[in-house]
Amino acid sequence: MPRLIVIKGIDEGRQFELTGPTVSIGRDASQVIRLRDTEVSRRHAELRRQEDGSYRLVDVGSVNGTFLNKQPIKDAPLQSGDHIQIGQSILVYSAGRNAAPTSSDLAERISMITRHDVDLPSAIVKTIAESEGSRILAHPEQADTPWLRTALANLGIMYEAIQAVSHILDIDQLLERIMDLISRSIAADRGCIMLRHPDSGQLEPKAIRWWRDAGREEKFFLSHTIVEYVLRERKGVLVSDAAVDQRFNTGASIQRLGIREVICVPMKGRHETVGVLYLDTRSPLRDVVDTASASVKFTEDHLALAIAIAHQAALAVEETRYHQAMVQAERLAAIGQTIAALSHHIKNILQGLRSGSDILKMGLANMDDQLLQQGWRIVEKNQAKIYDLVMDMLSYSKEREPAIEETDLNQLVQDVLELVRGRAKEVNARLETRLDEQLPRVPCDAEGIHRALLNIVTNALDAVEDRPNATVGVATQLEPEGTWARIIVVDNGVGVPAHKINDIFKPFVSTKGSKGTGLGLPVSRKILREHGGDILVQSQPGKGSKFVLRLPLRSPLTSSEVRSATPAAPPGE
Repeated sequence: MPRLIVIKGIDEGRQFELTGPTVSIGRDASQVIRLRDTEVSRRHAELRRQEDGSYRLVDVGSVNGTFLNKQPIKDAPLQSGDHIQIGQSILVYSAGRNAAPTSSDLAERISMITRHDVDLPSAIVKTIAESEGSRILAHPEQADTPWLRTALANLGIMYEAIQAVSHILDIDQLLERIMDLISRSIAADRGCIMLRHPDSGQLEPKAIRWWRDAGREEKFFLSHTIVEYVLRERKGVLVSDAAVDQRFNTGASIQRLGIREVICVPMKGRHETVGVLYLDTRSPLRDVVDTASASVKFTEDHLALAIAIAHQAALAVEETRYHQAMVQAERLAAIGQTIAALSHHIKNILQGLRSGSDILKMGLANMDDQLLQQGWRIVEKNQAKIYDLVMDMLSYSKEREPAIEETDLNQLVQDVLELVRGRAKEVNARLETRLDEQLPRVPCDAEGIHRALLNIVTNALDAVEDRPNATVGVATQLEPEGTWARIIVVDNGVGVPAHKINDIFKPFVSTKGSKGTGLGLPVSRKILREHGGDILVQSQPGKGSKFVLRLPLRSPLTSSEVRSATPAAPPGE
């Protein structure tokens, strides 16, 4: 029998037998295959059985799309082993055991071991609690055998290095932490991490430590000869007697400071070498003369551990720099887009003001009252546009706590319609209302909801301009469960294509050209979401649009609770 197996996502491990002619997939409880993935639409896709018993995968207008073997599809046949991605969930399709076998039928190779497959208790030799992993790495000295103690000591350092890389975002703090970890595993006298400057490429010290030199000096002198060798050869080095090594003994710092042993490794990330990790030991004056009496502190194991730690640190440095560059680029791009959009709208308003001013000048020169009135109307209209633009920008950019009070939504709707009757007359549109007289008072910020509804109704009037039998309808109603109130705005205007529905709520995106600022709908949705509600849209090009403003009827205790509330999925949507 055909089936789907979820191999990734919140429903991982679930299996669904495919029996009906049409099997619906989505987040809604009414769907045959219900996925709890929040990126899955309420009605996302369908599996439709064909005459030969196989199924086709059909996207039914989902928000995030449906993917078959990583390719977006609208309607495609399925074969055994196909991977279906819906939201963040991945499902494997199996045509069933009666279908012709294919080498890619992964679903048929997935099996779970049951209690009948093995006598589990008798096969277990030893058990260990799931929490023991972190304890063993944190305390390697408690291991049972010398081999395990040595192995875990180095593994524990690497484990802590990876943990530091994962949790510390500041580069300076991270490198200081790396130096702390090194001090626990490598018996160095001094250590230094140097990074290349992203622009100049010059090495700069970022973390310096003296561990075993009570009279630590003010300046950290290191062997530039060794550092340059490591960067040039792209190899980590262990120097057991730097003073007599022919490659490095020309360095004045080696002779002057009595540097005996050195570990220097490149910090190689994914793409480039970002710096070096340098460690050394220094010999007392008597040992400079008698090298045989000096003990060896660095081994090849220490070199291997150092280069592994340096690699982890380099990955973190690369990741942090890349993230900072991306954030900076996004900020610059956002600033550029905002300036471009605002410049466009402000230019249109200024052109209107200039036109009105020119007419006013003509009226004053000729003492013509008609021209004066005409020019003033144009100036006044563009002043209103400036006011609306500034208020929308403030509303969208600033966190606002709703001033909650019991509000009569029916009266609020009538107030908004009274304001737009003049505009409706200009576009020759009919305003219709259907208000629920039994609707209870709703706890909300009346001023904010008034502004949001005014934006929606104004947009609807713009959409029906020049349309035959132009009509805008506004209704209020209580949802069946009695916990949500709705204000519904319907128009028979030009409509919005399905692929642009999400774009209309993005700032500075307008379908009205120079007539709109592109902030009305984003501001309106922000206001509704501050109340714990939302704005839902249904639209069909050429036939019109339906906007639903949903508000919760519960009385929020604090405005912070209002902002954090998540709107429930409306019934019947």
